Amino acid sequence: MAYAYDIPFHVDLTGRVALVTGGSGGIGGMFCRALAACGAKVIVLGRNPARCEQVAGEIVENGGEADTMAADVTDEQAMLRVRAEIERRYGKLNILINAAGGNVRGATAPQEQLSDGGEATYFDVPAGDIQQEIDLNLRGTWLPSKLLTPLLLGQEGACIINISSMGAFGPLTKISGYSAAKAGVSNYTQWLATYLARSGVRVNAIAPGFFRTEQNRALQFNPDGTPTPRVKKILAGTPMGRFGELSELIGALLFLVDERASGFVTGVVLPVDGGYSAYSGV
Repeated sequence: MAYAYDIPFHVDLTGRVALVTGGSGGIGGMFCRALAACGAKVIVLGRNPARCEQVAGEIVENGGEADTMAADVTDEQAMLRVRAEIERRYGKLNILINAAGGNVRGATAPQEQLSDGGEATYFDVPAGDIQQEIDLNLRGTWLPSKLLTPLLLGQEGACIINISSMGAFGPLTKISGYSAAKAGVSNYTQWLATYLARSGVRVNAIAPGFFRTEQNRALQFNPDGTPTPRVKKILAGTPMGRFGELSELIGALLFLVDERASGFVTGVVLPVDGGYSAYSGV
């Protein structure tokens, strides 16, 4: 019995091994379920073993194949252990999805522009929090790619998919570290795609627009649930006039992992953003 999960279309990933970093998160967990629904053996990787087990358990209970590994994607020794464990259990890797990332709350600037009101400013934000945000998003993408790509070489349908952001197209206010890191993710995606182009490993990225997620809730909604002024600006800058639904990222994922659909596609940063990146604001 195949794992039944609501996906927009089916691609055949039977026999392929997929690792999803950040696999217990909102986007990562959804990607784990979608890949399992297409027949892949999915490794759910994250820092919280219990949350990873929850995602994998759901997949297995419903007829899919899933495994878990616990590691911090910014820790080289931890990721080397992951590589050794993948070699021991599976002997290969076909798909790497770098979904680990996100905002670090302490790295968020208090306001969008410097004012003389006497309140805290960007210059009061701890440097360590900004560094943590950059490490999580940028180092947490290139390090797994660097260490795990050797397992992809020579494998059927070998591909890497990174998660970029609208912040890579133009920096988003308040979150300087996140925007800088995601710009780095897009650049690294193109670099690695070029480097690996003749190896048979394709490298692409998905750049989500604005979605309602738990991670972004503090930026988008007040404690009483009312939208912040930032939400009005987001929707005004999104031609479709709404937030995206997380499930609307699945089609991009399945297109990019299926070499029959995207075999000549590499080095692409694909926006899924309701037109945000295409709109000049006037």
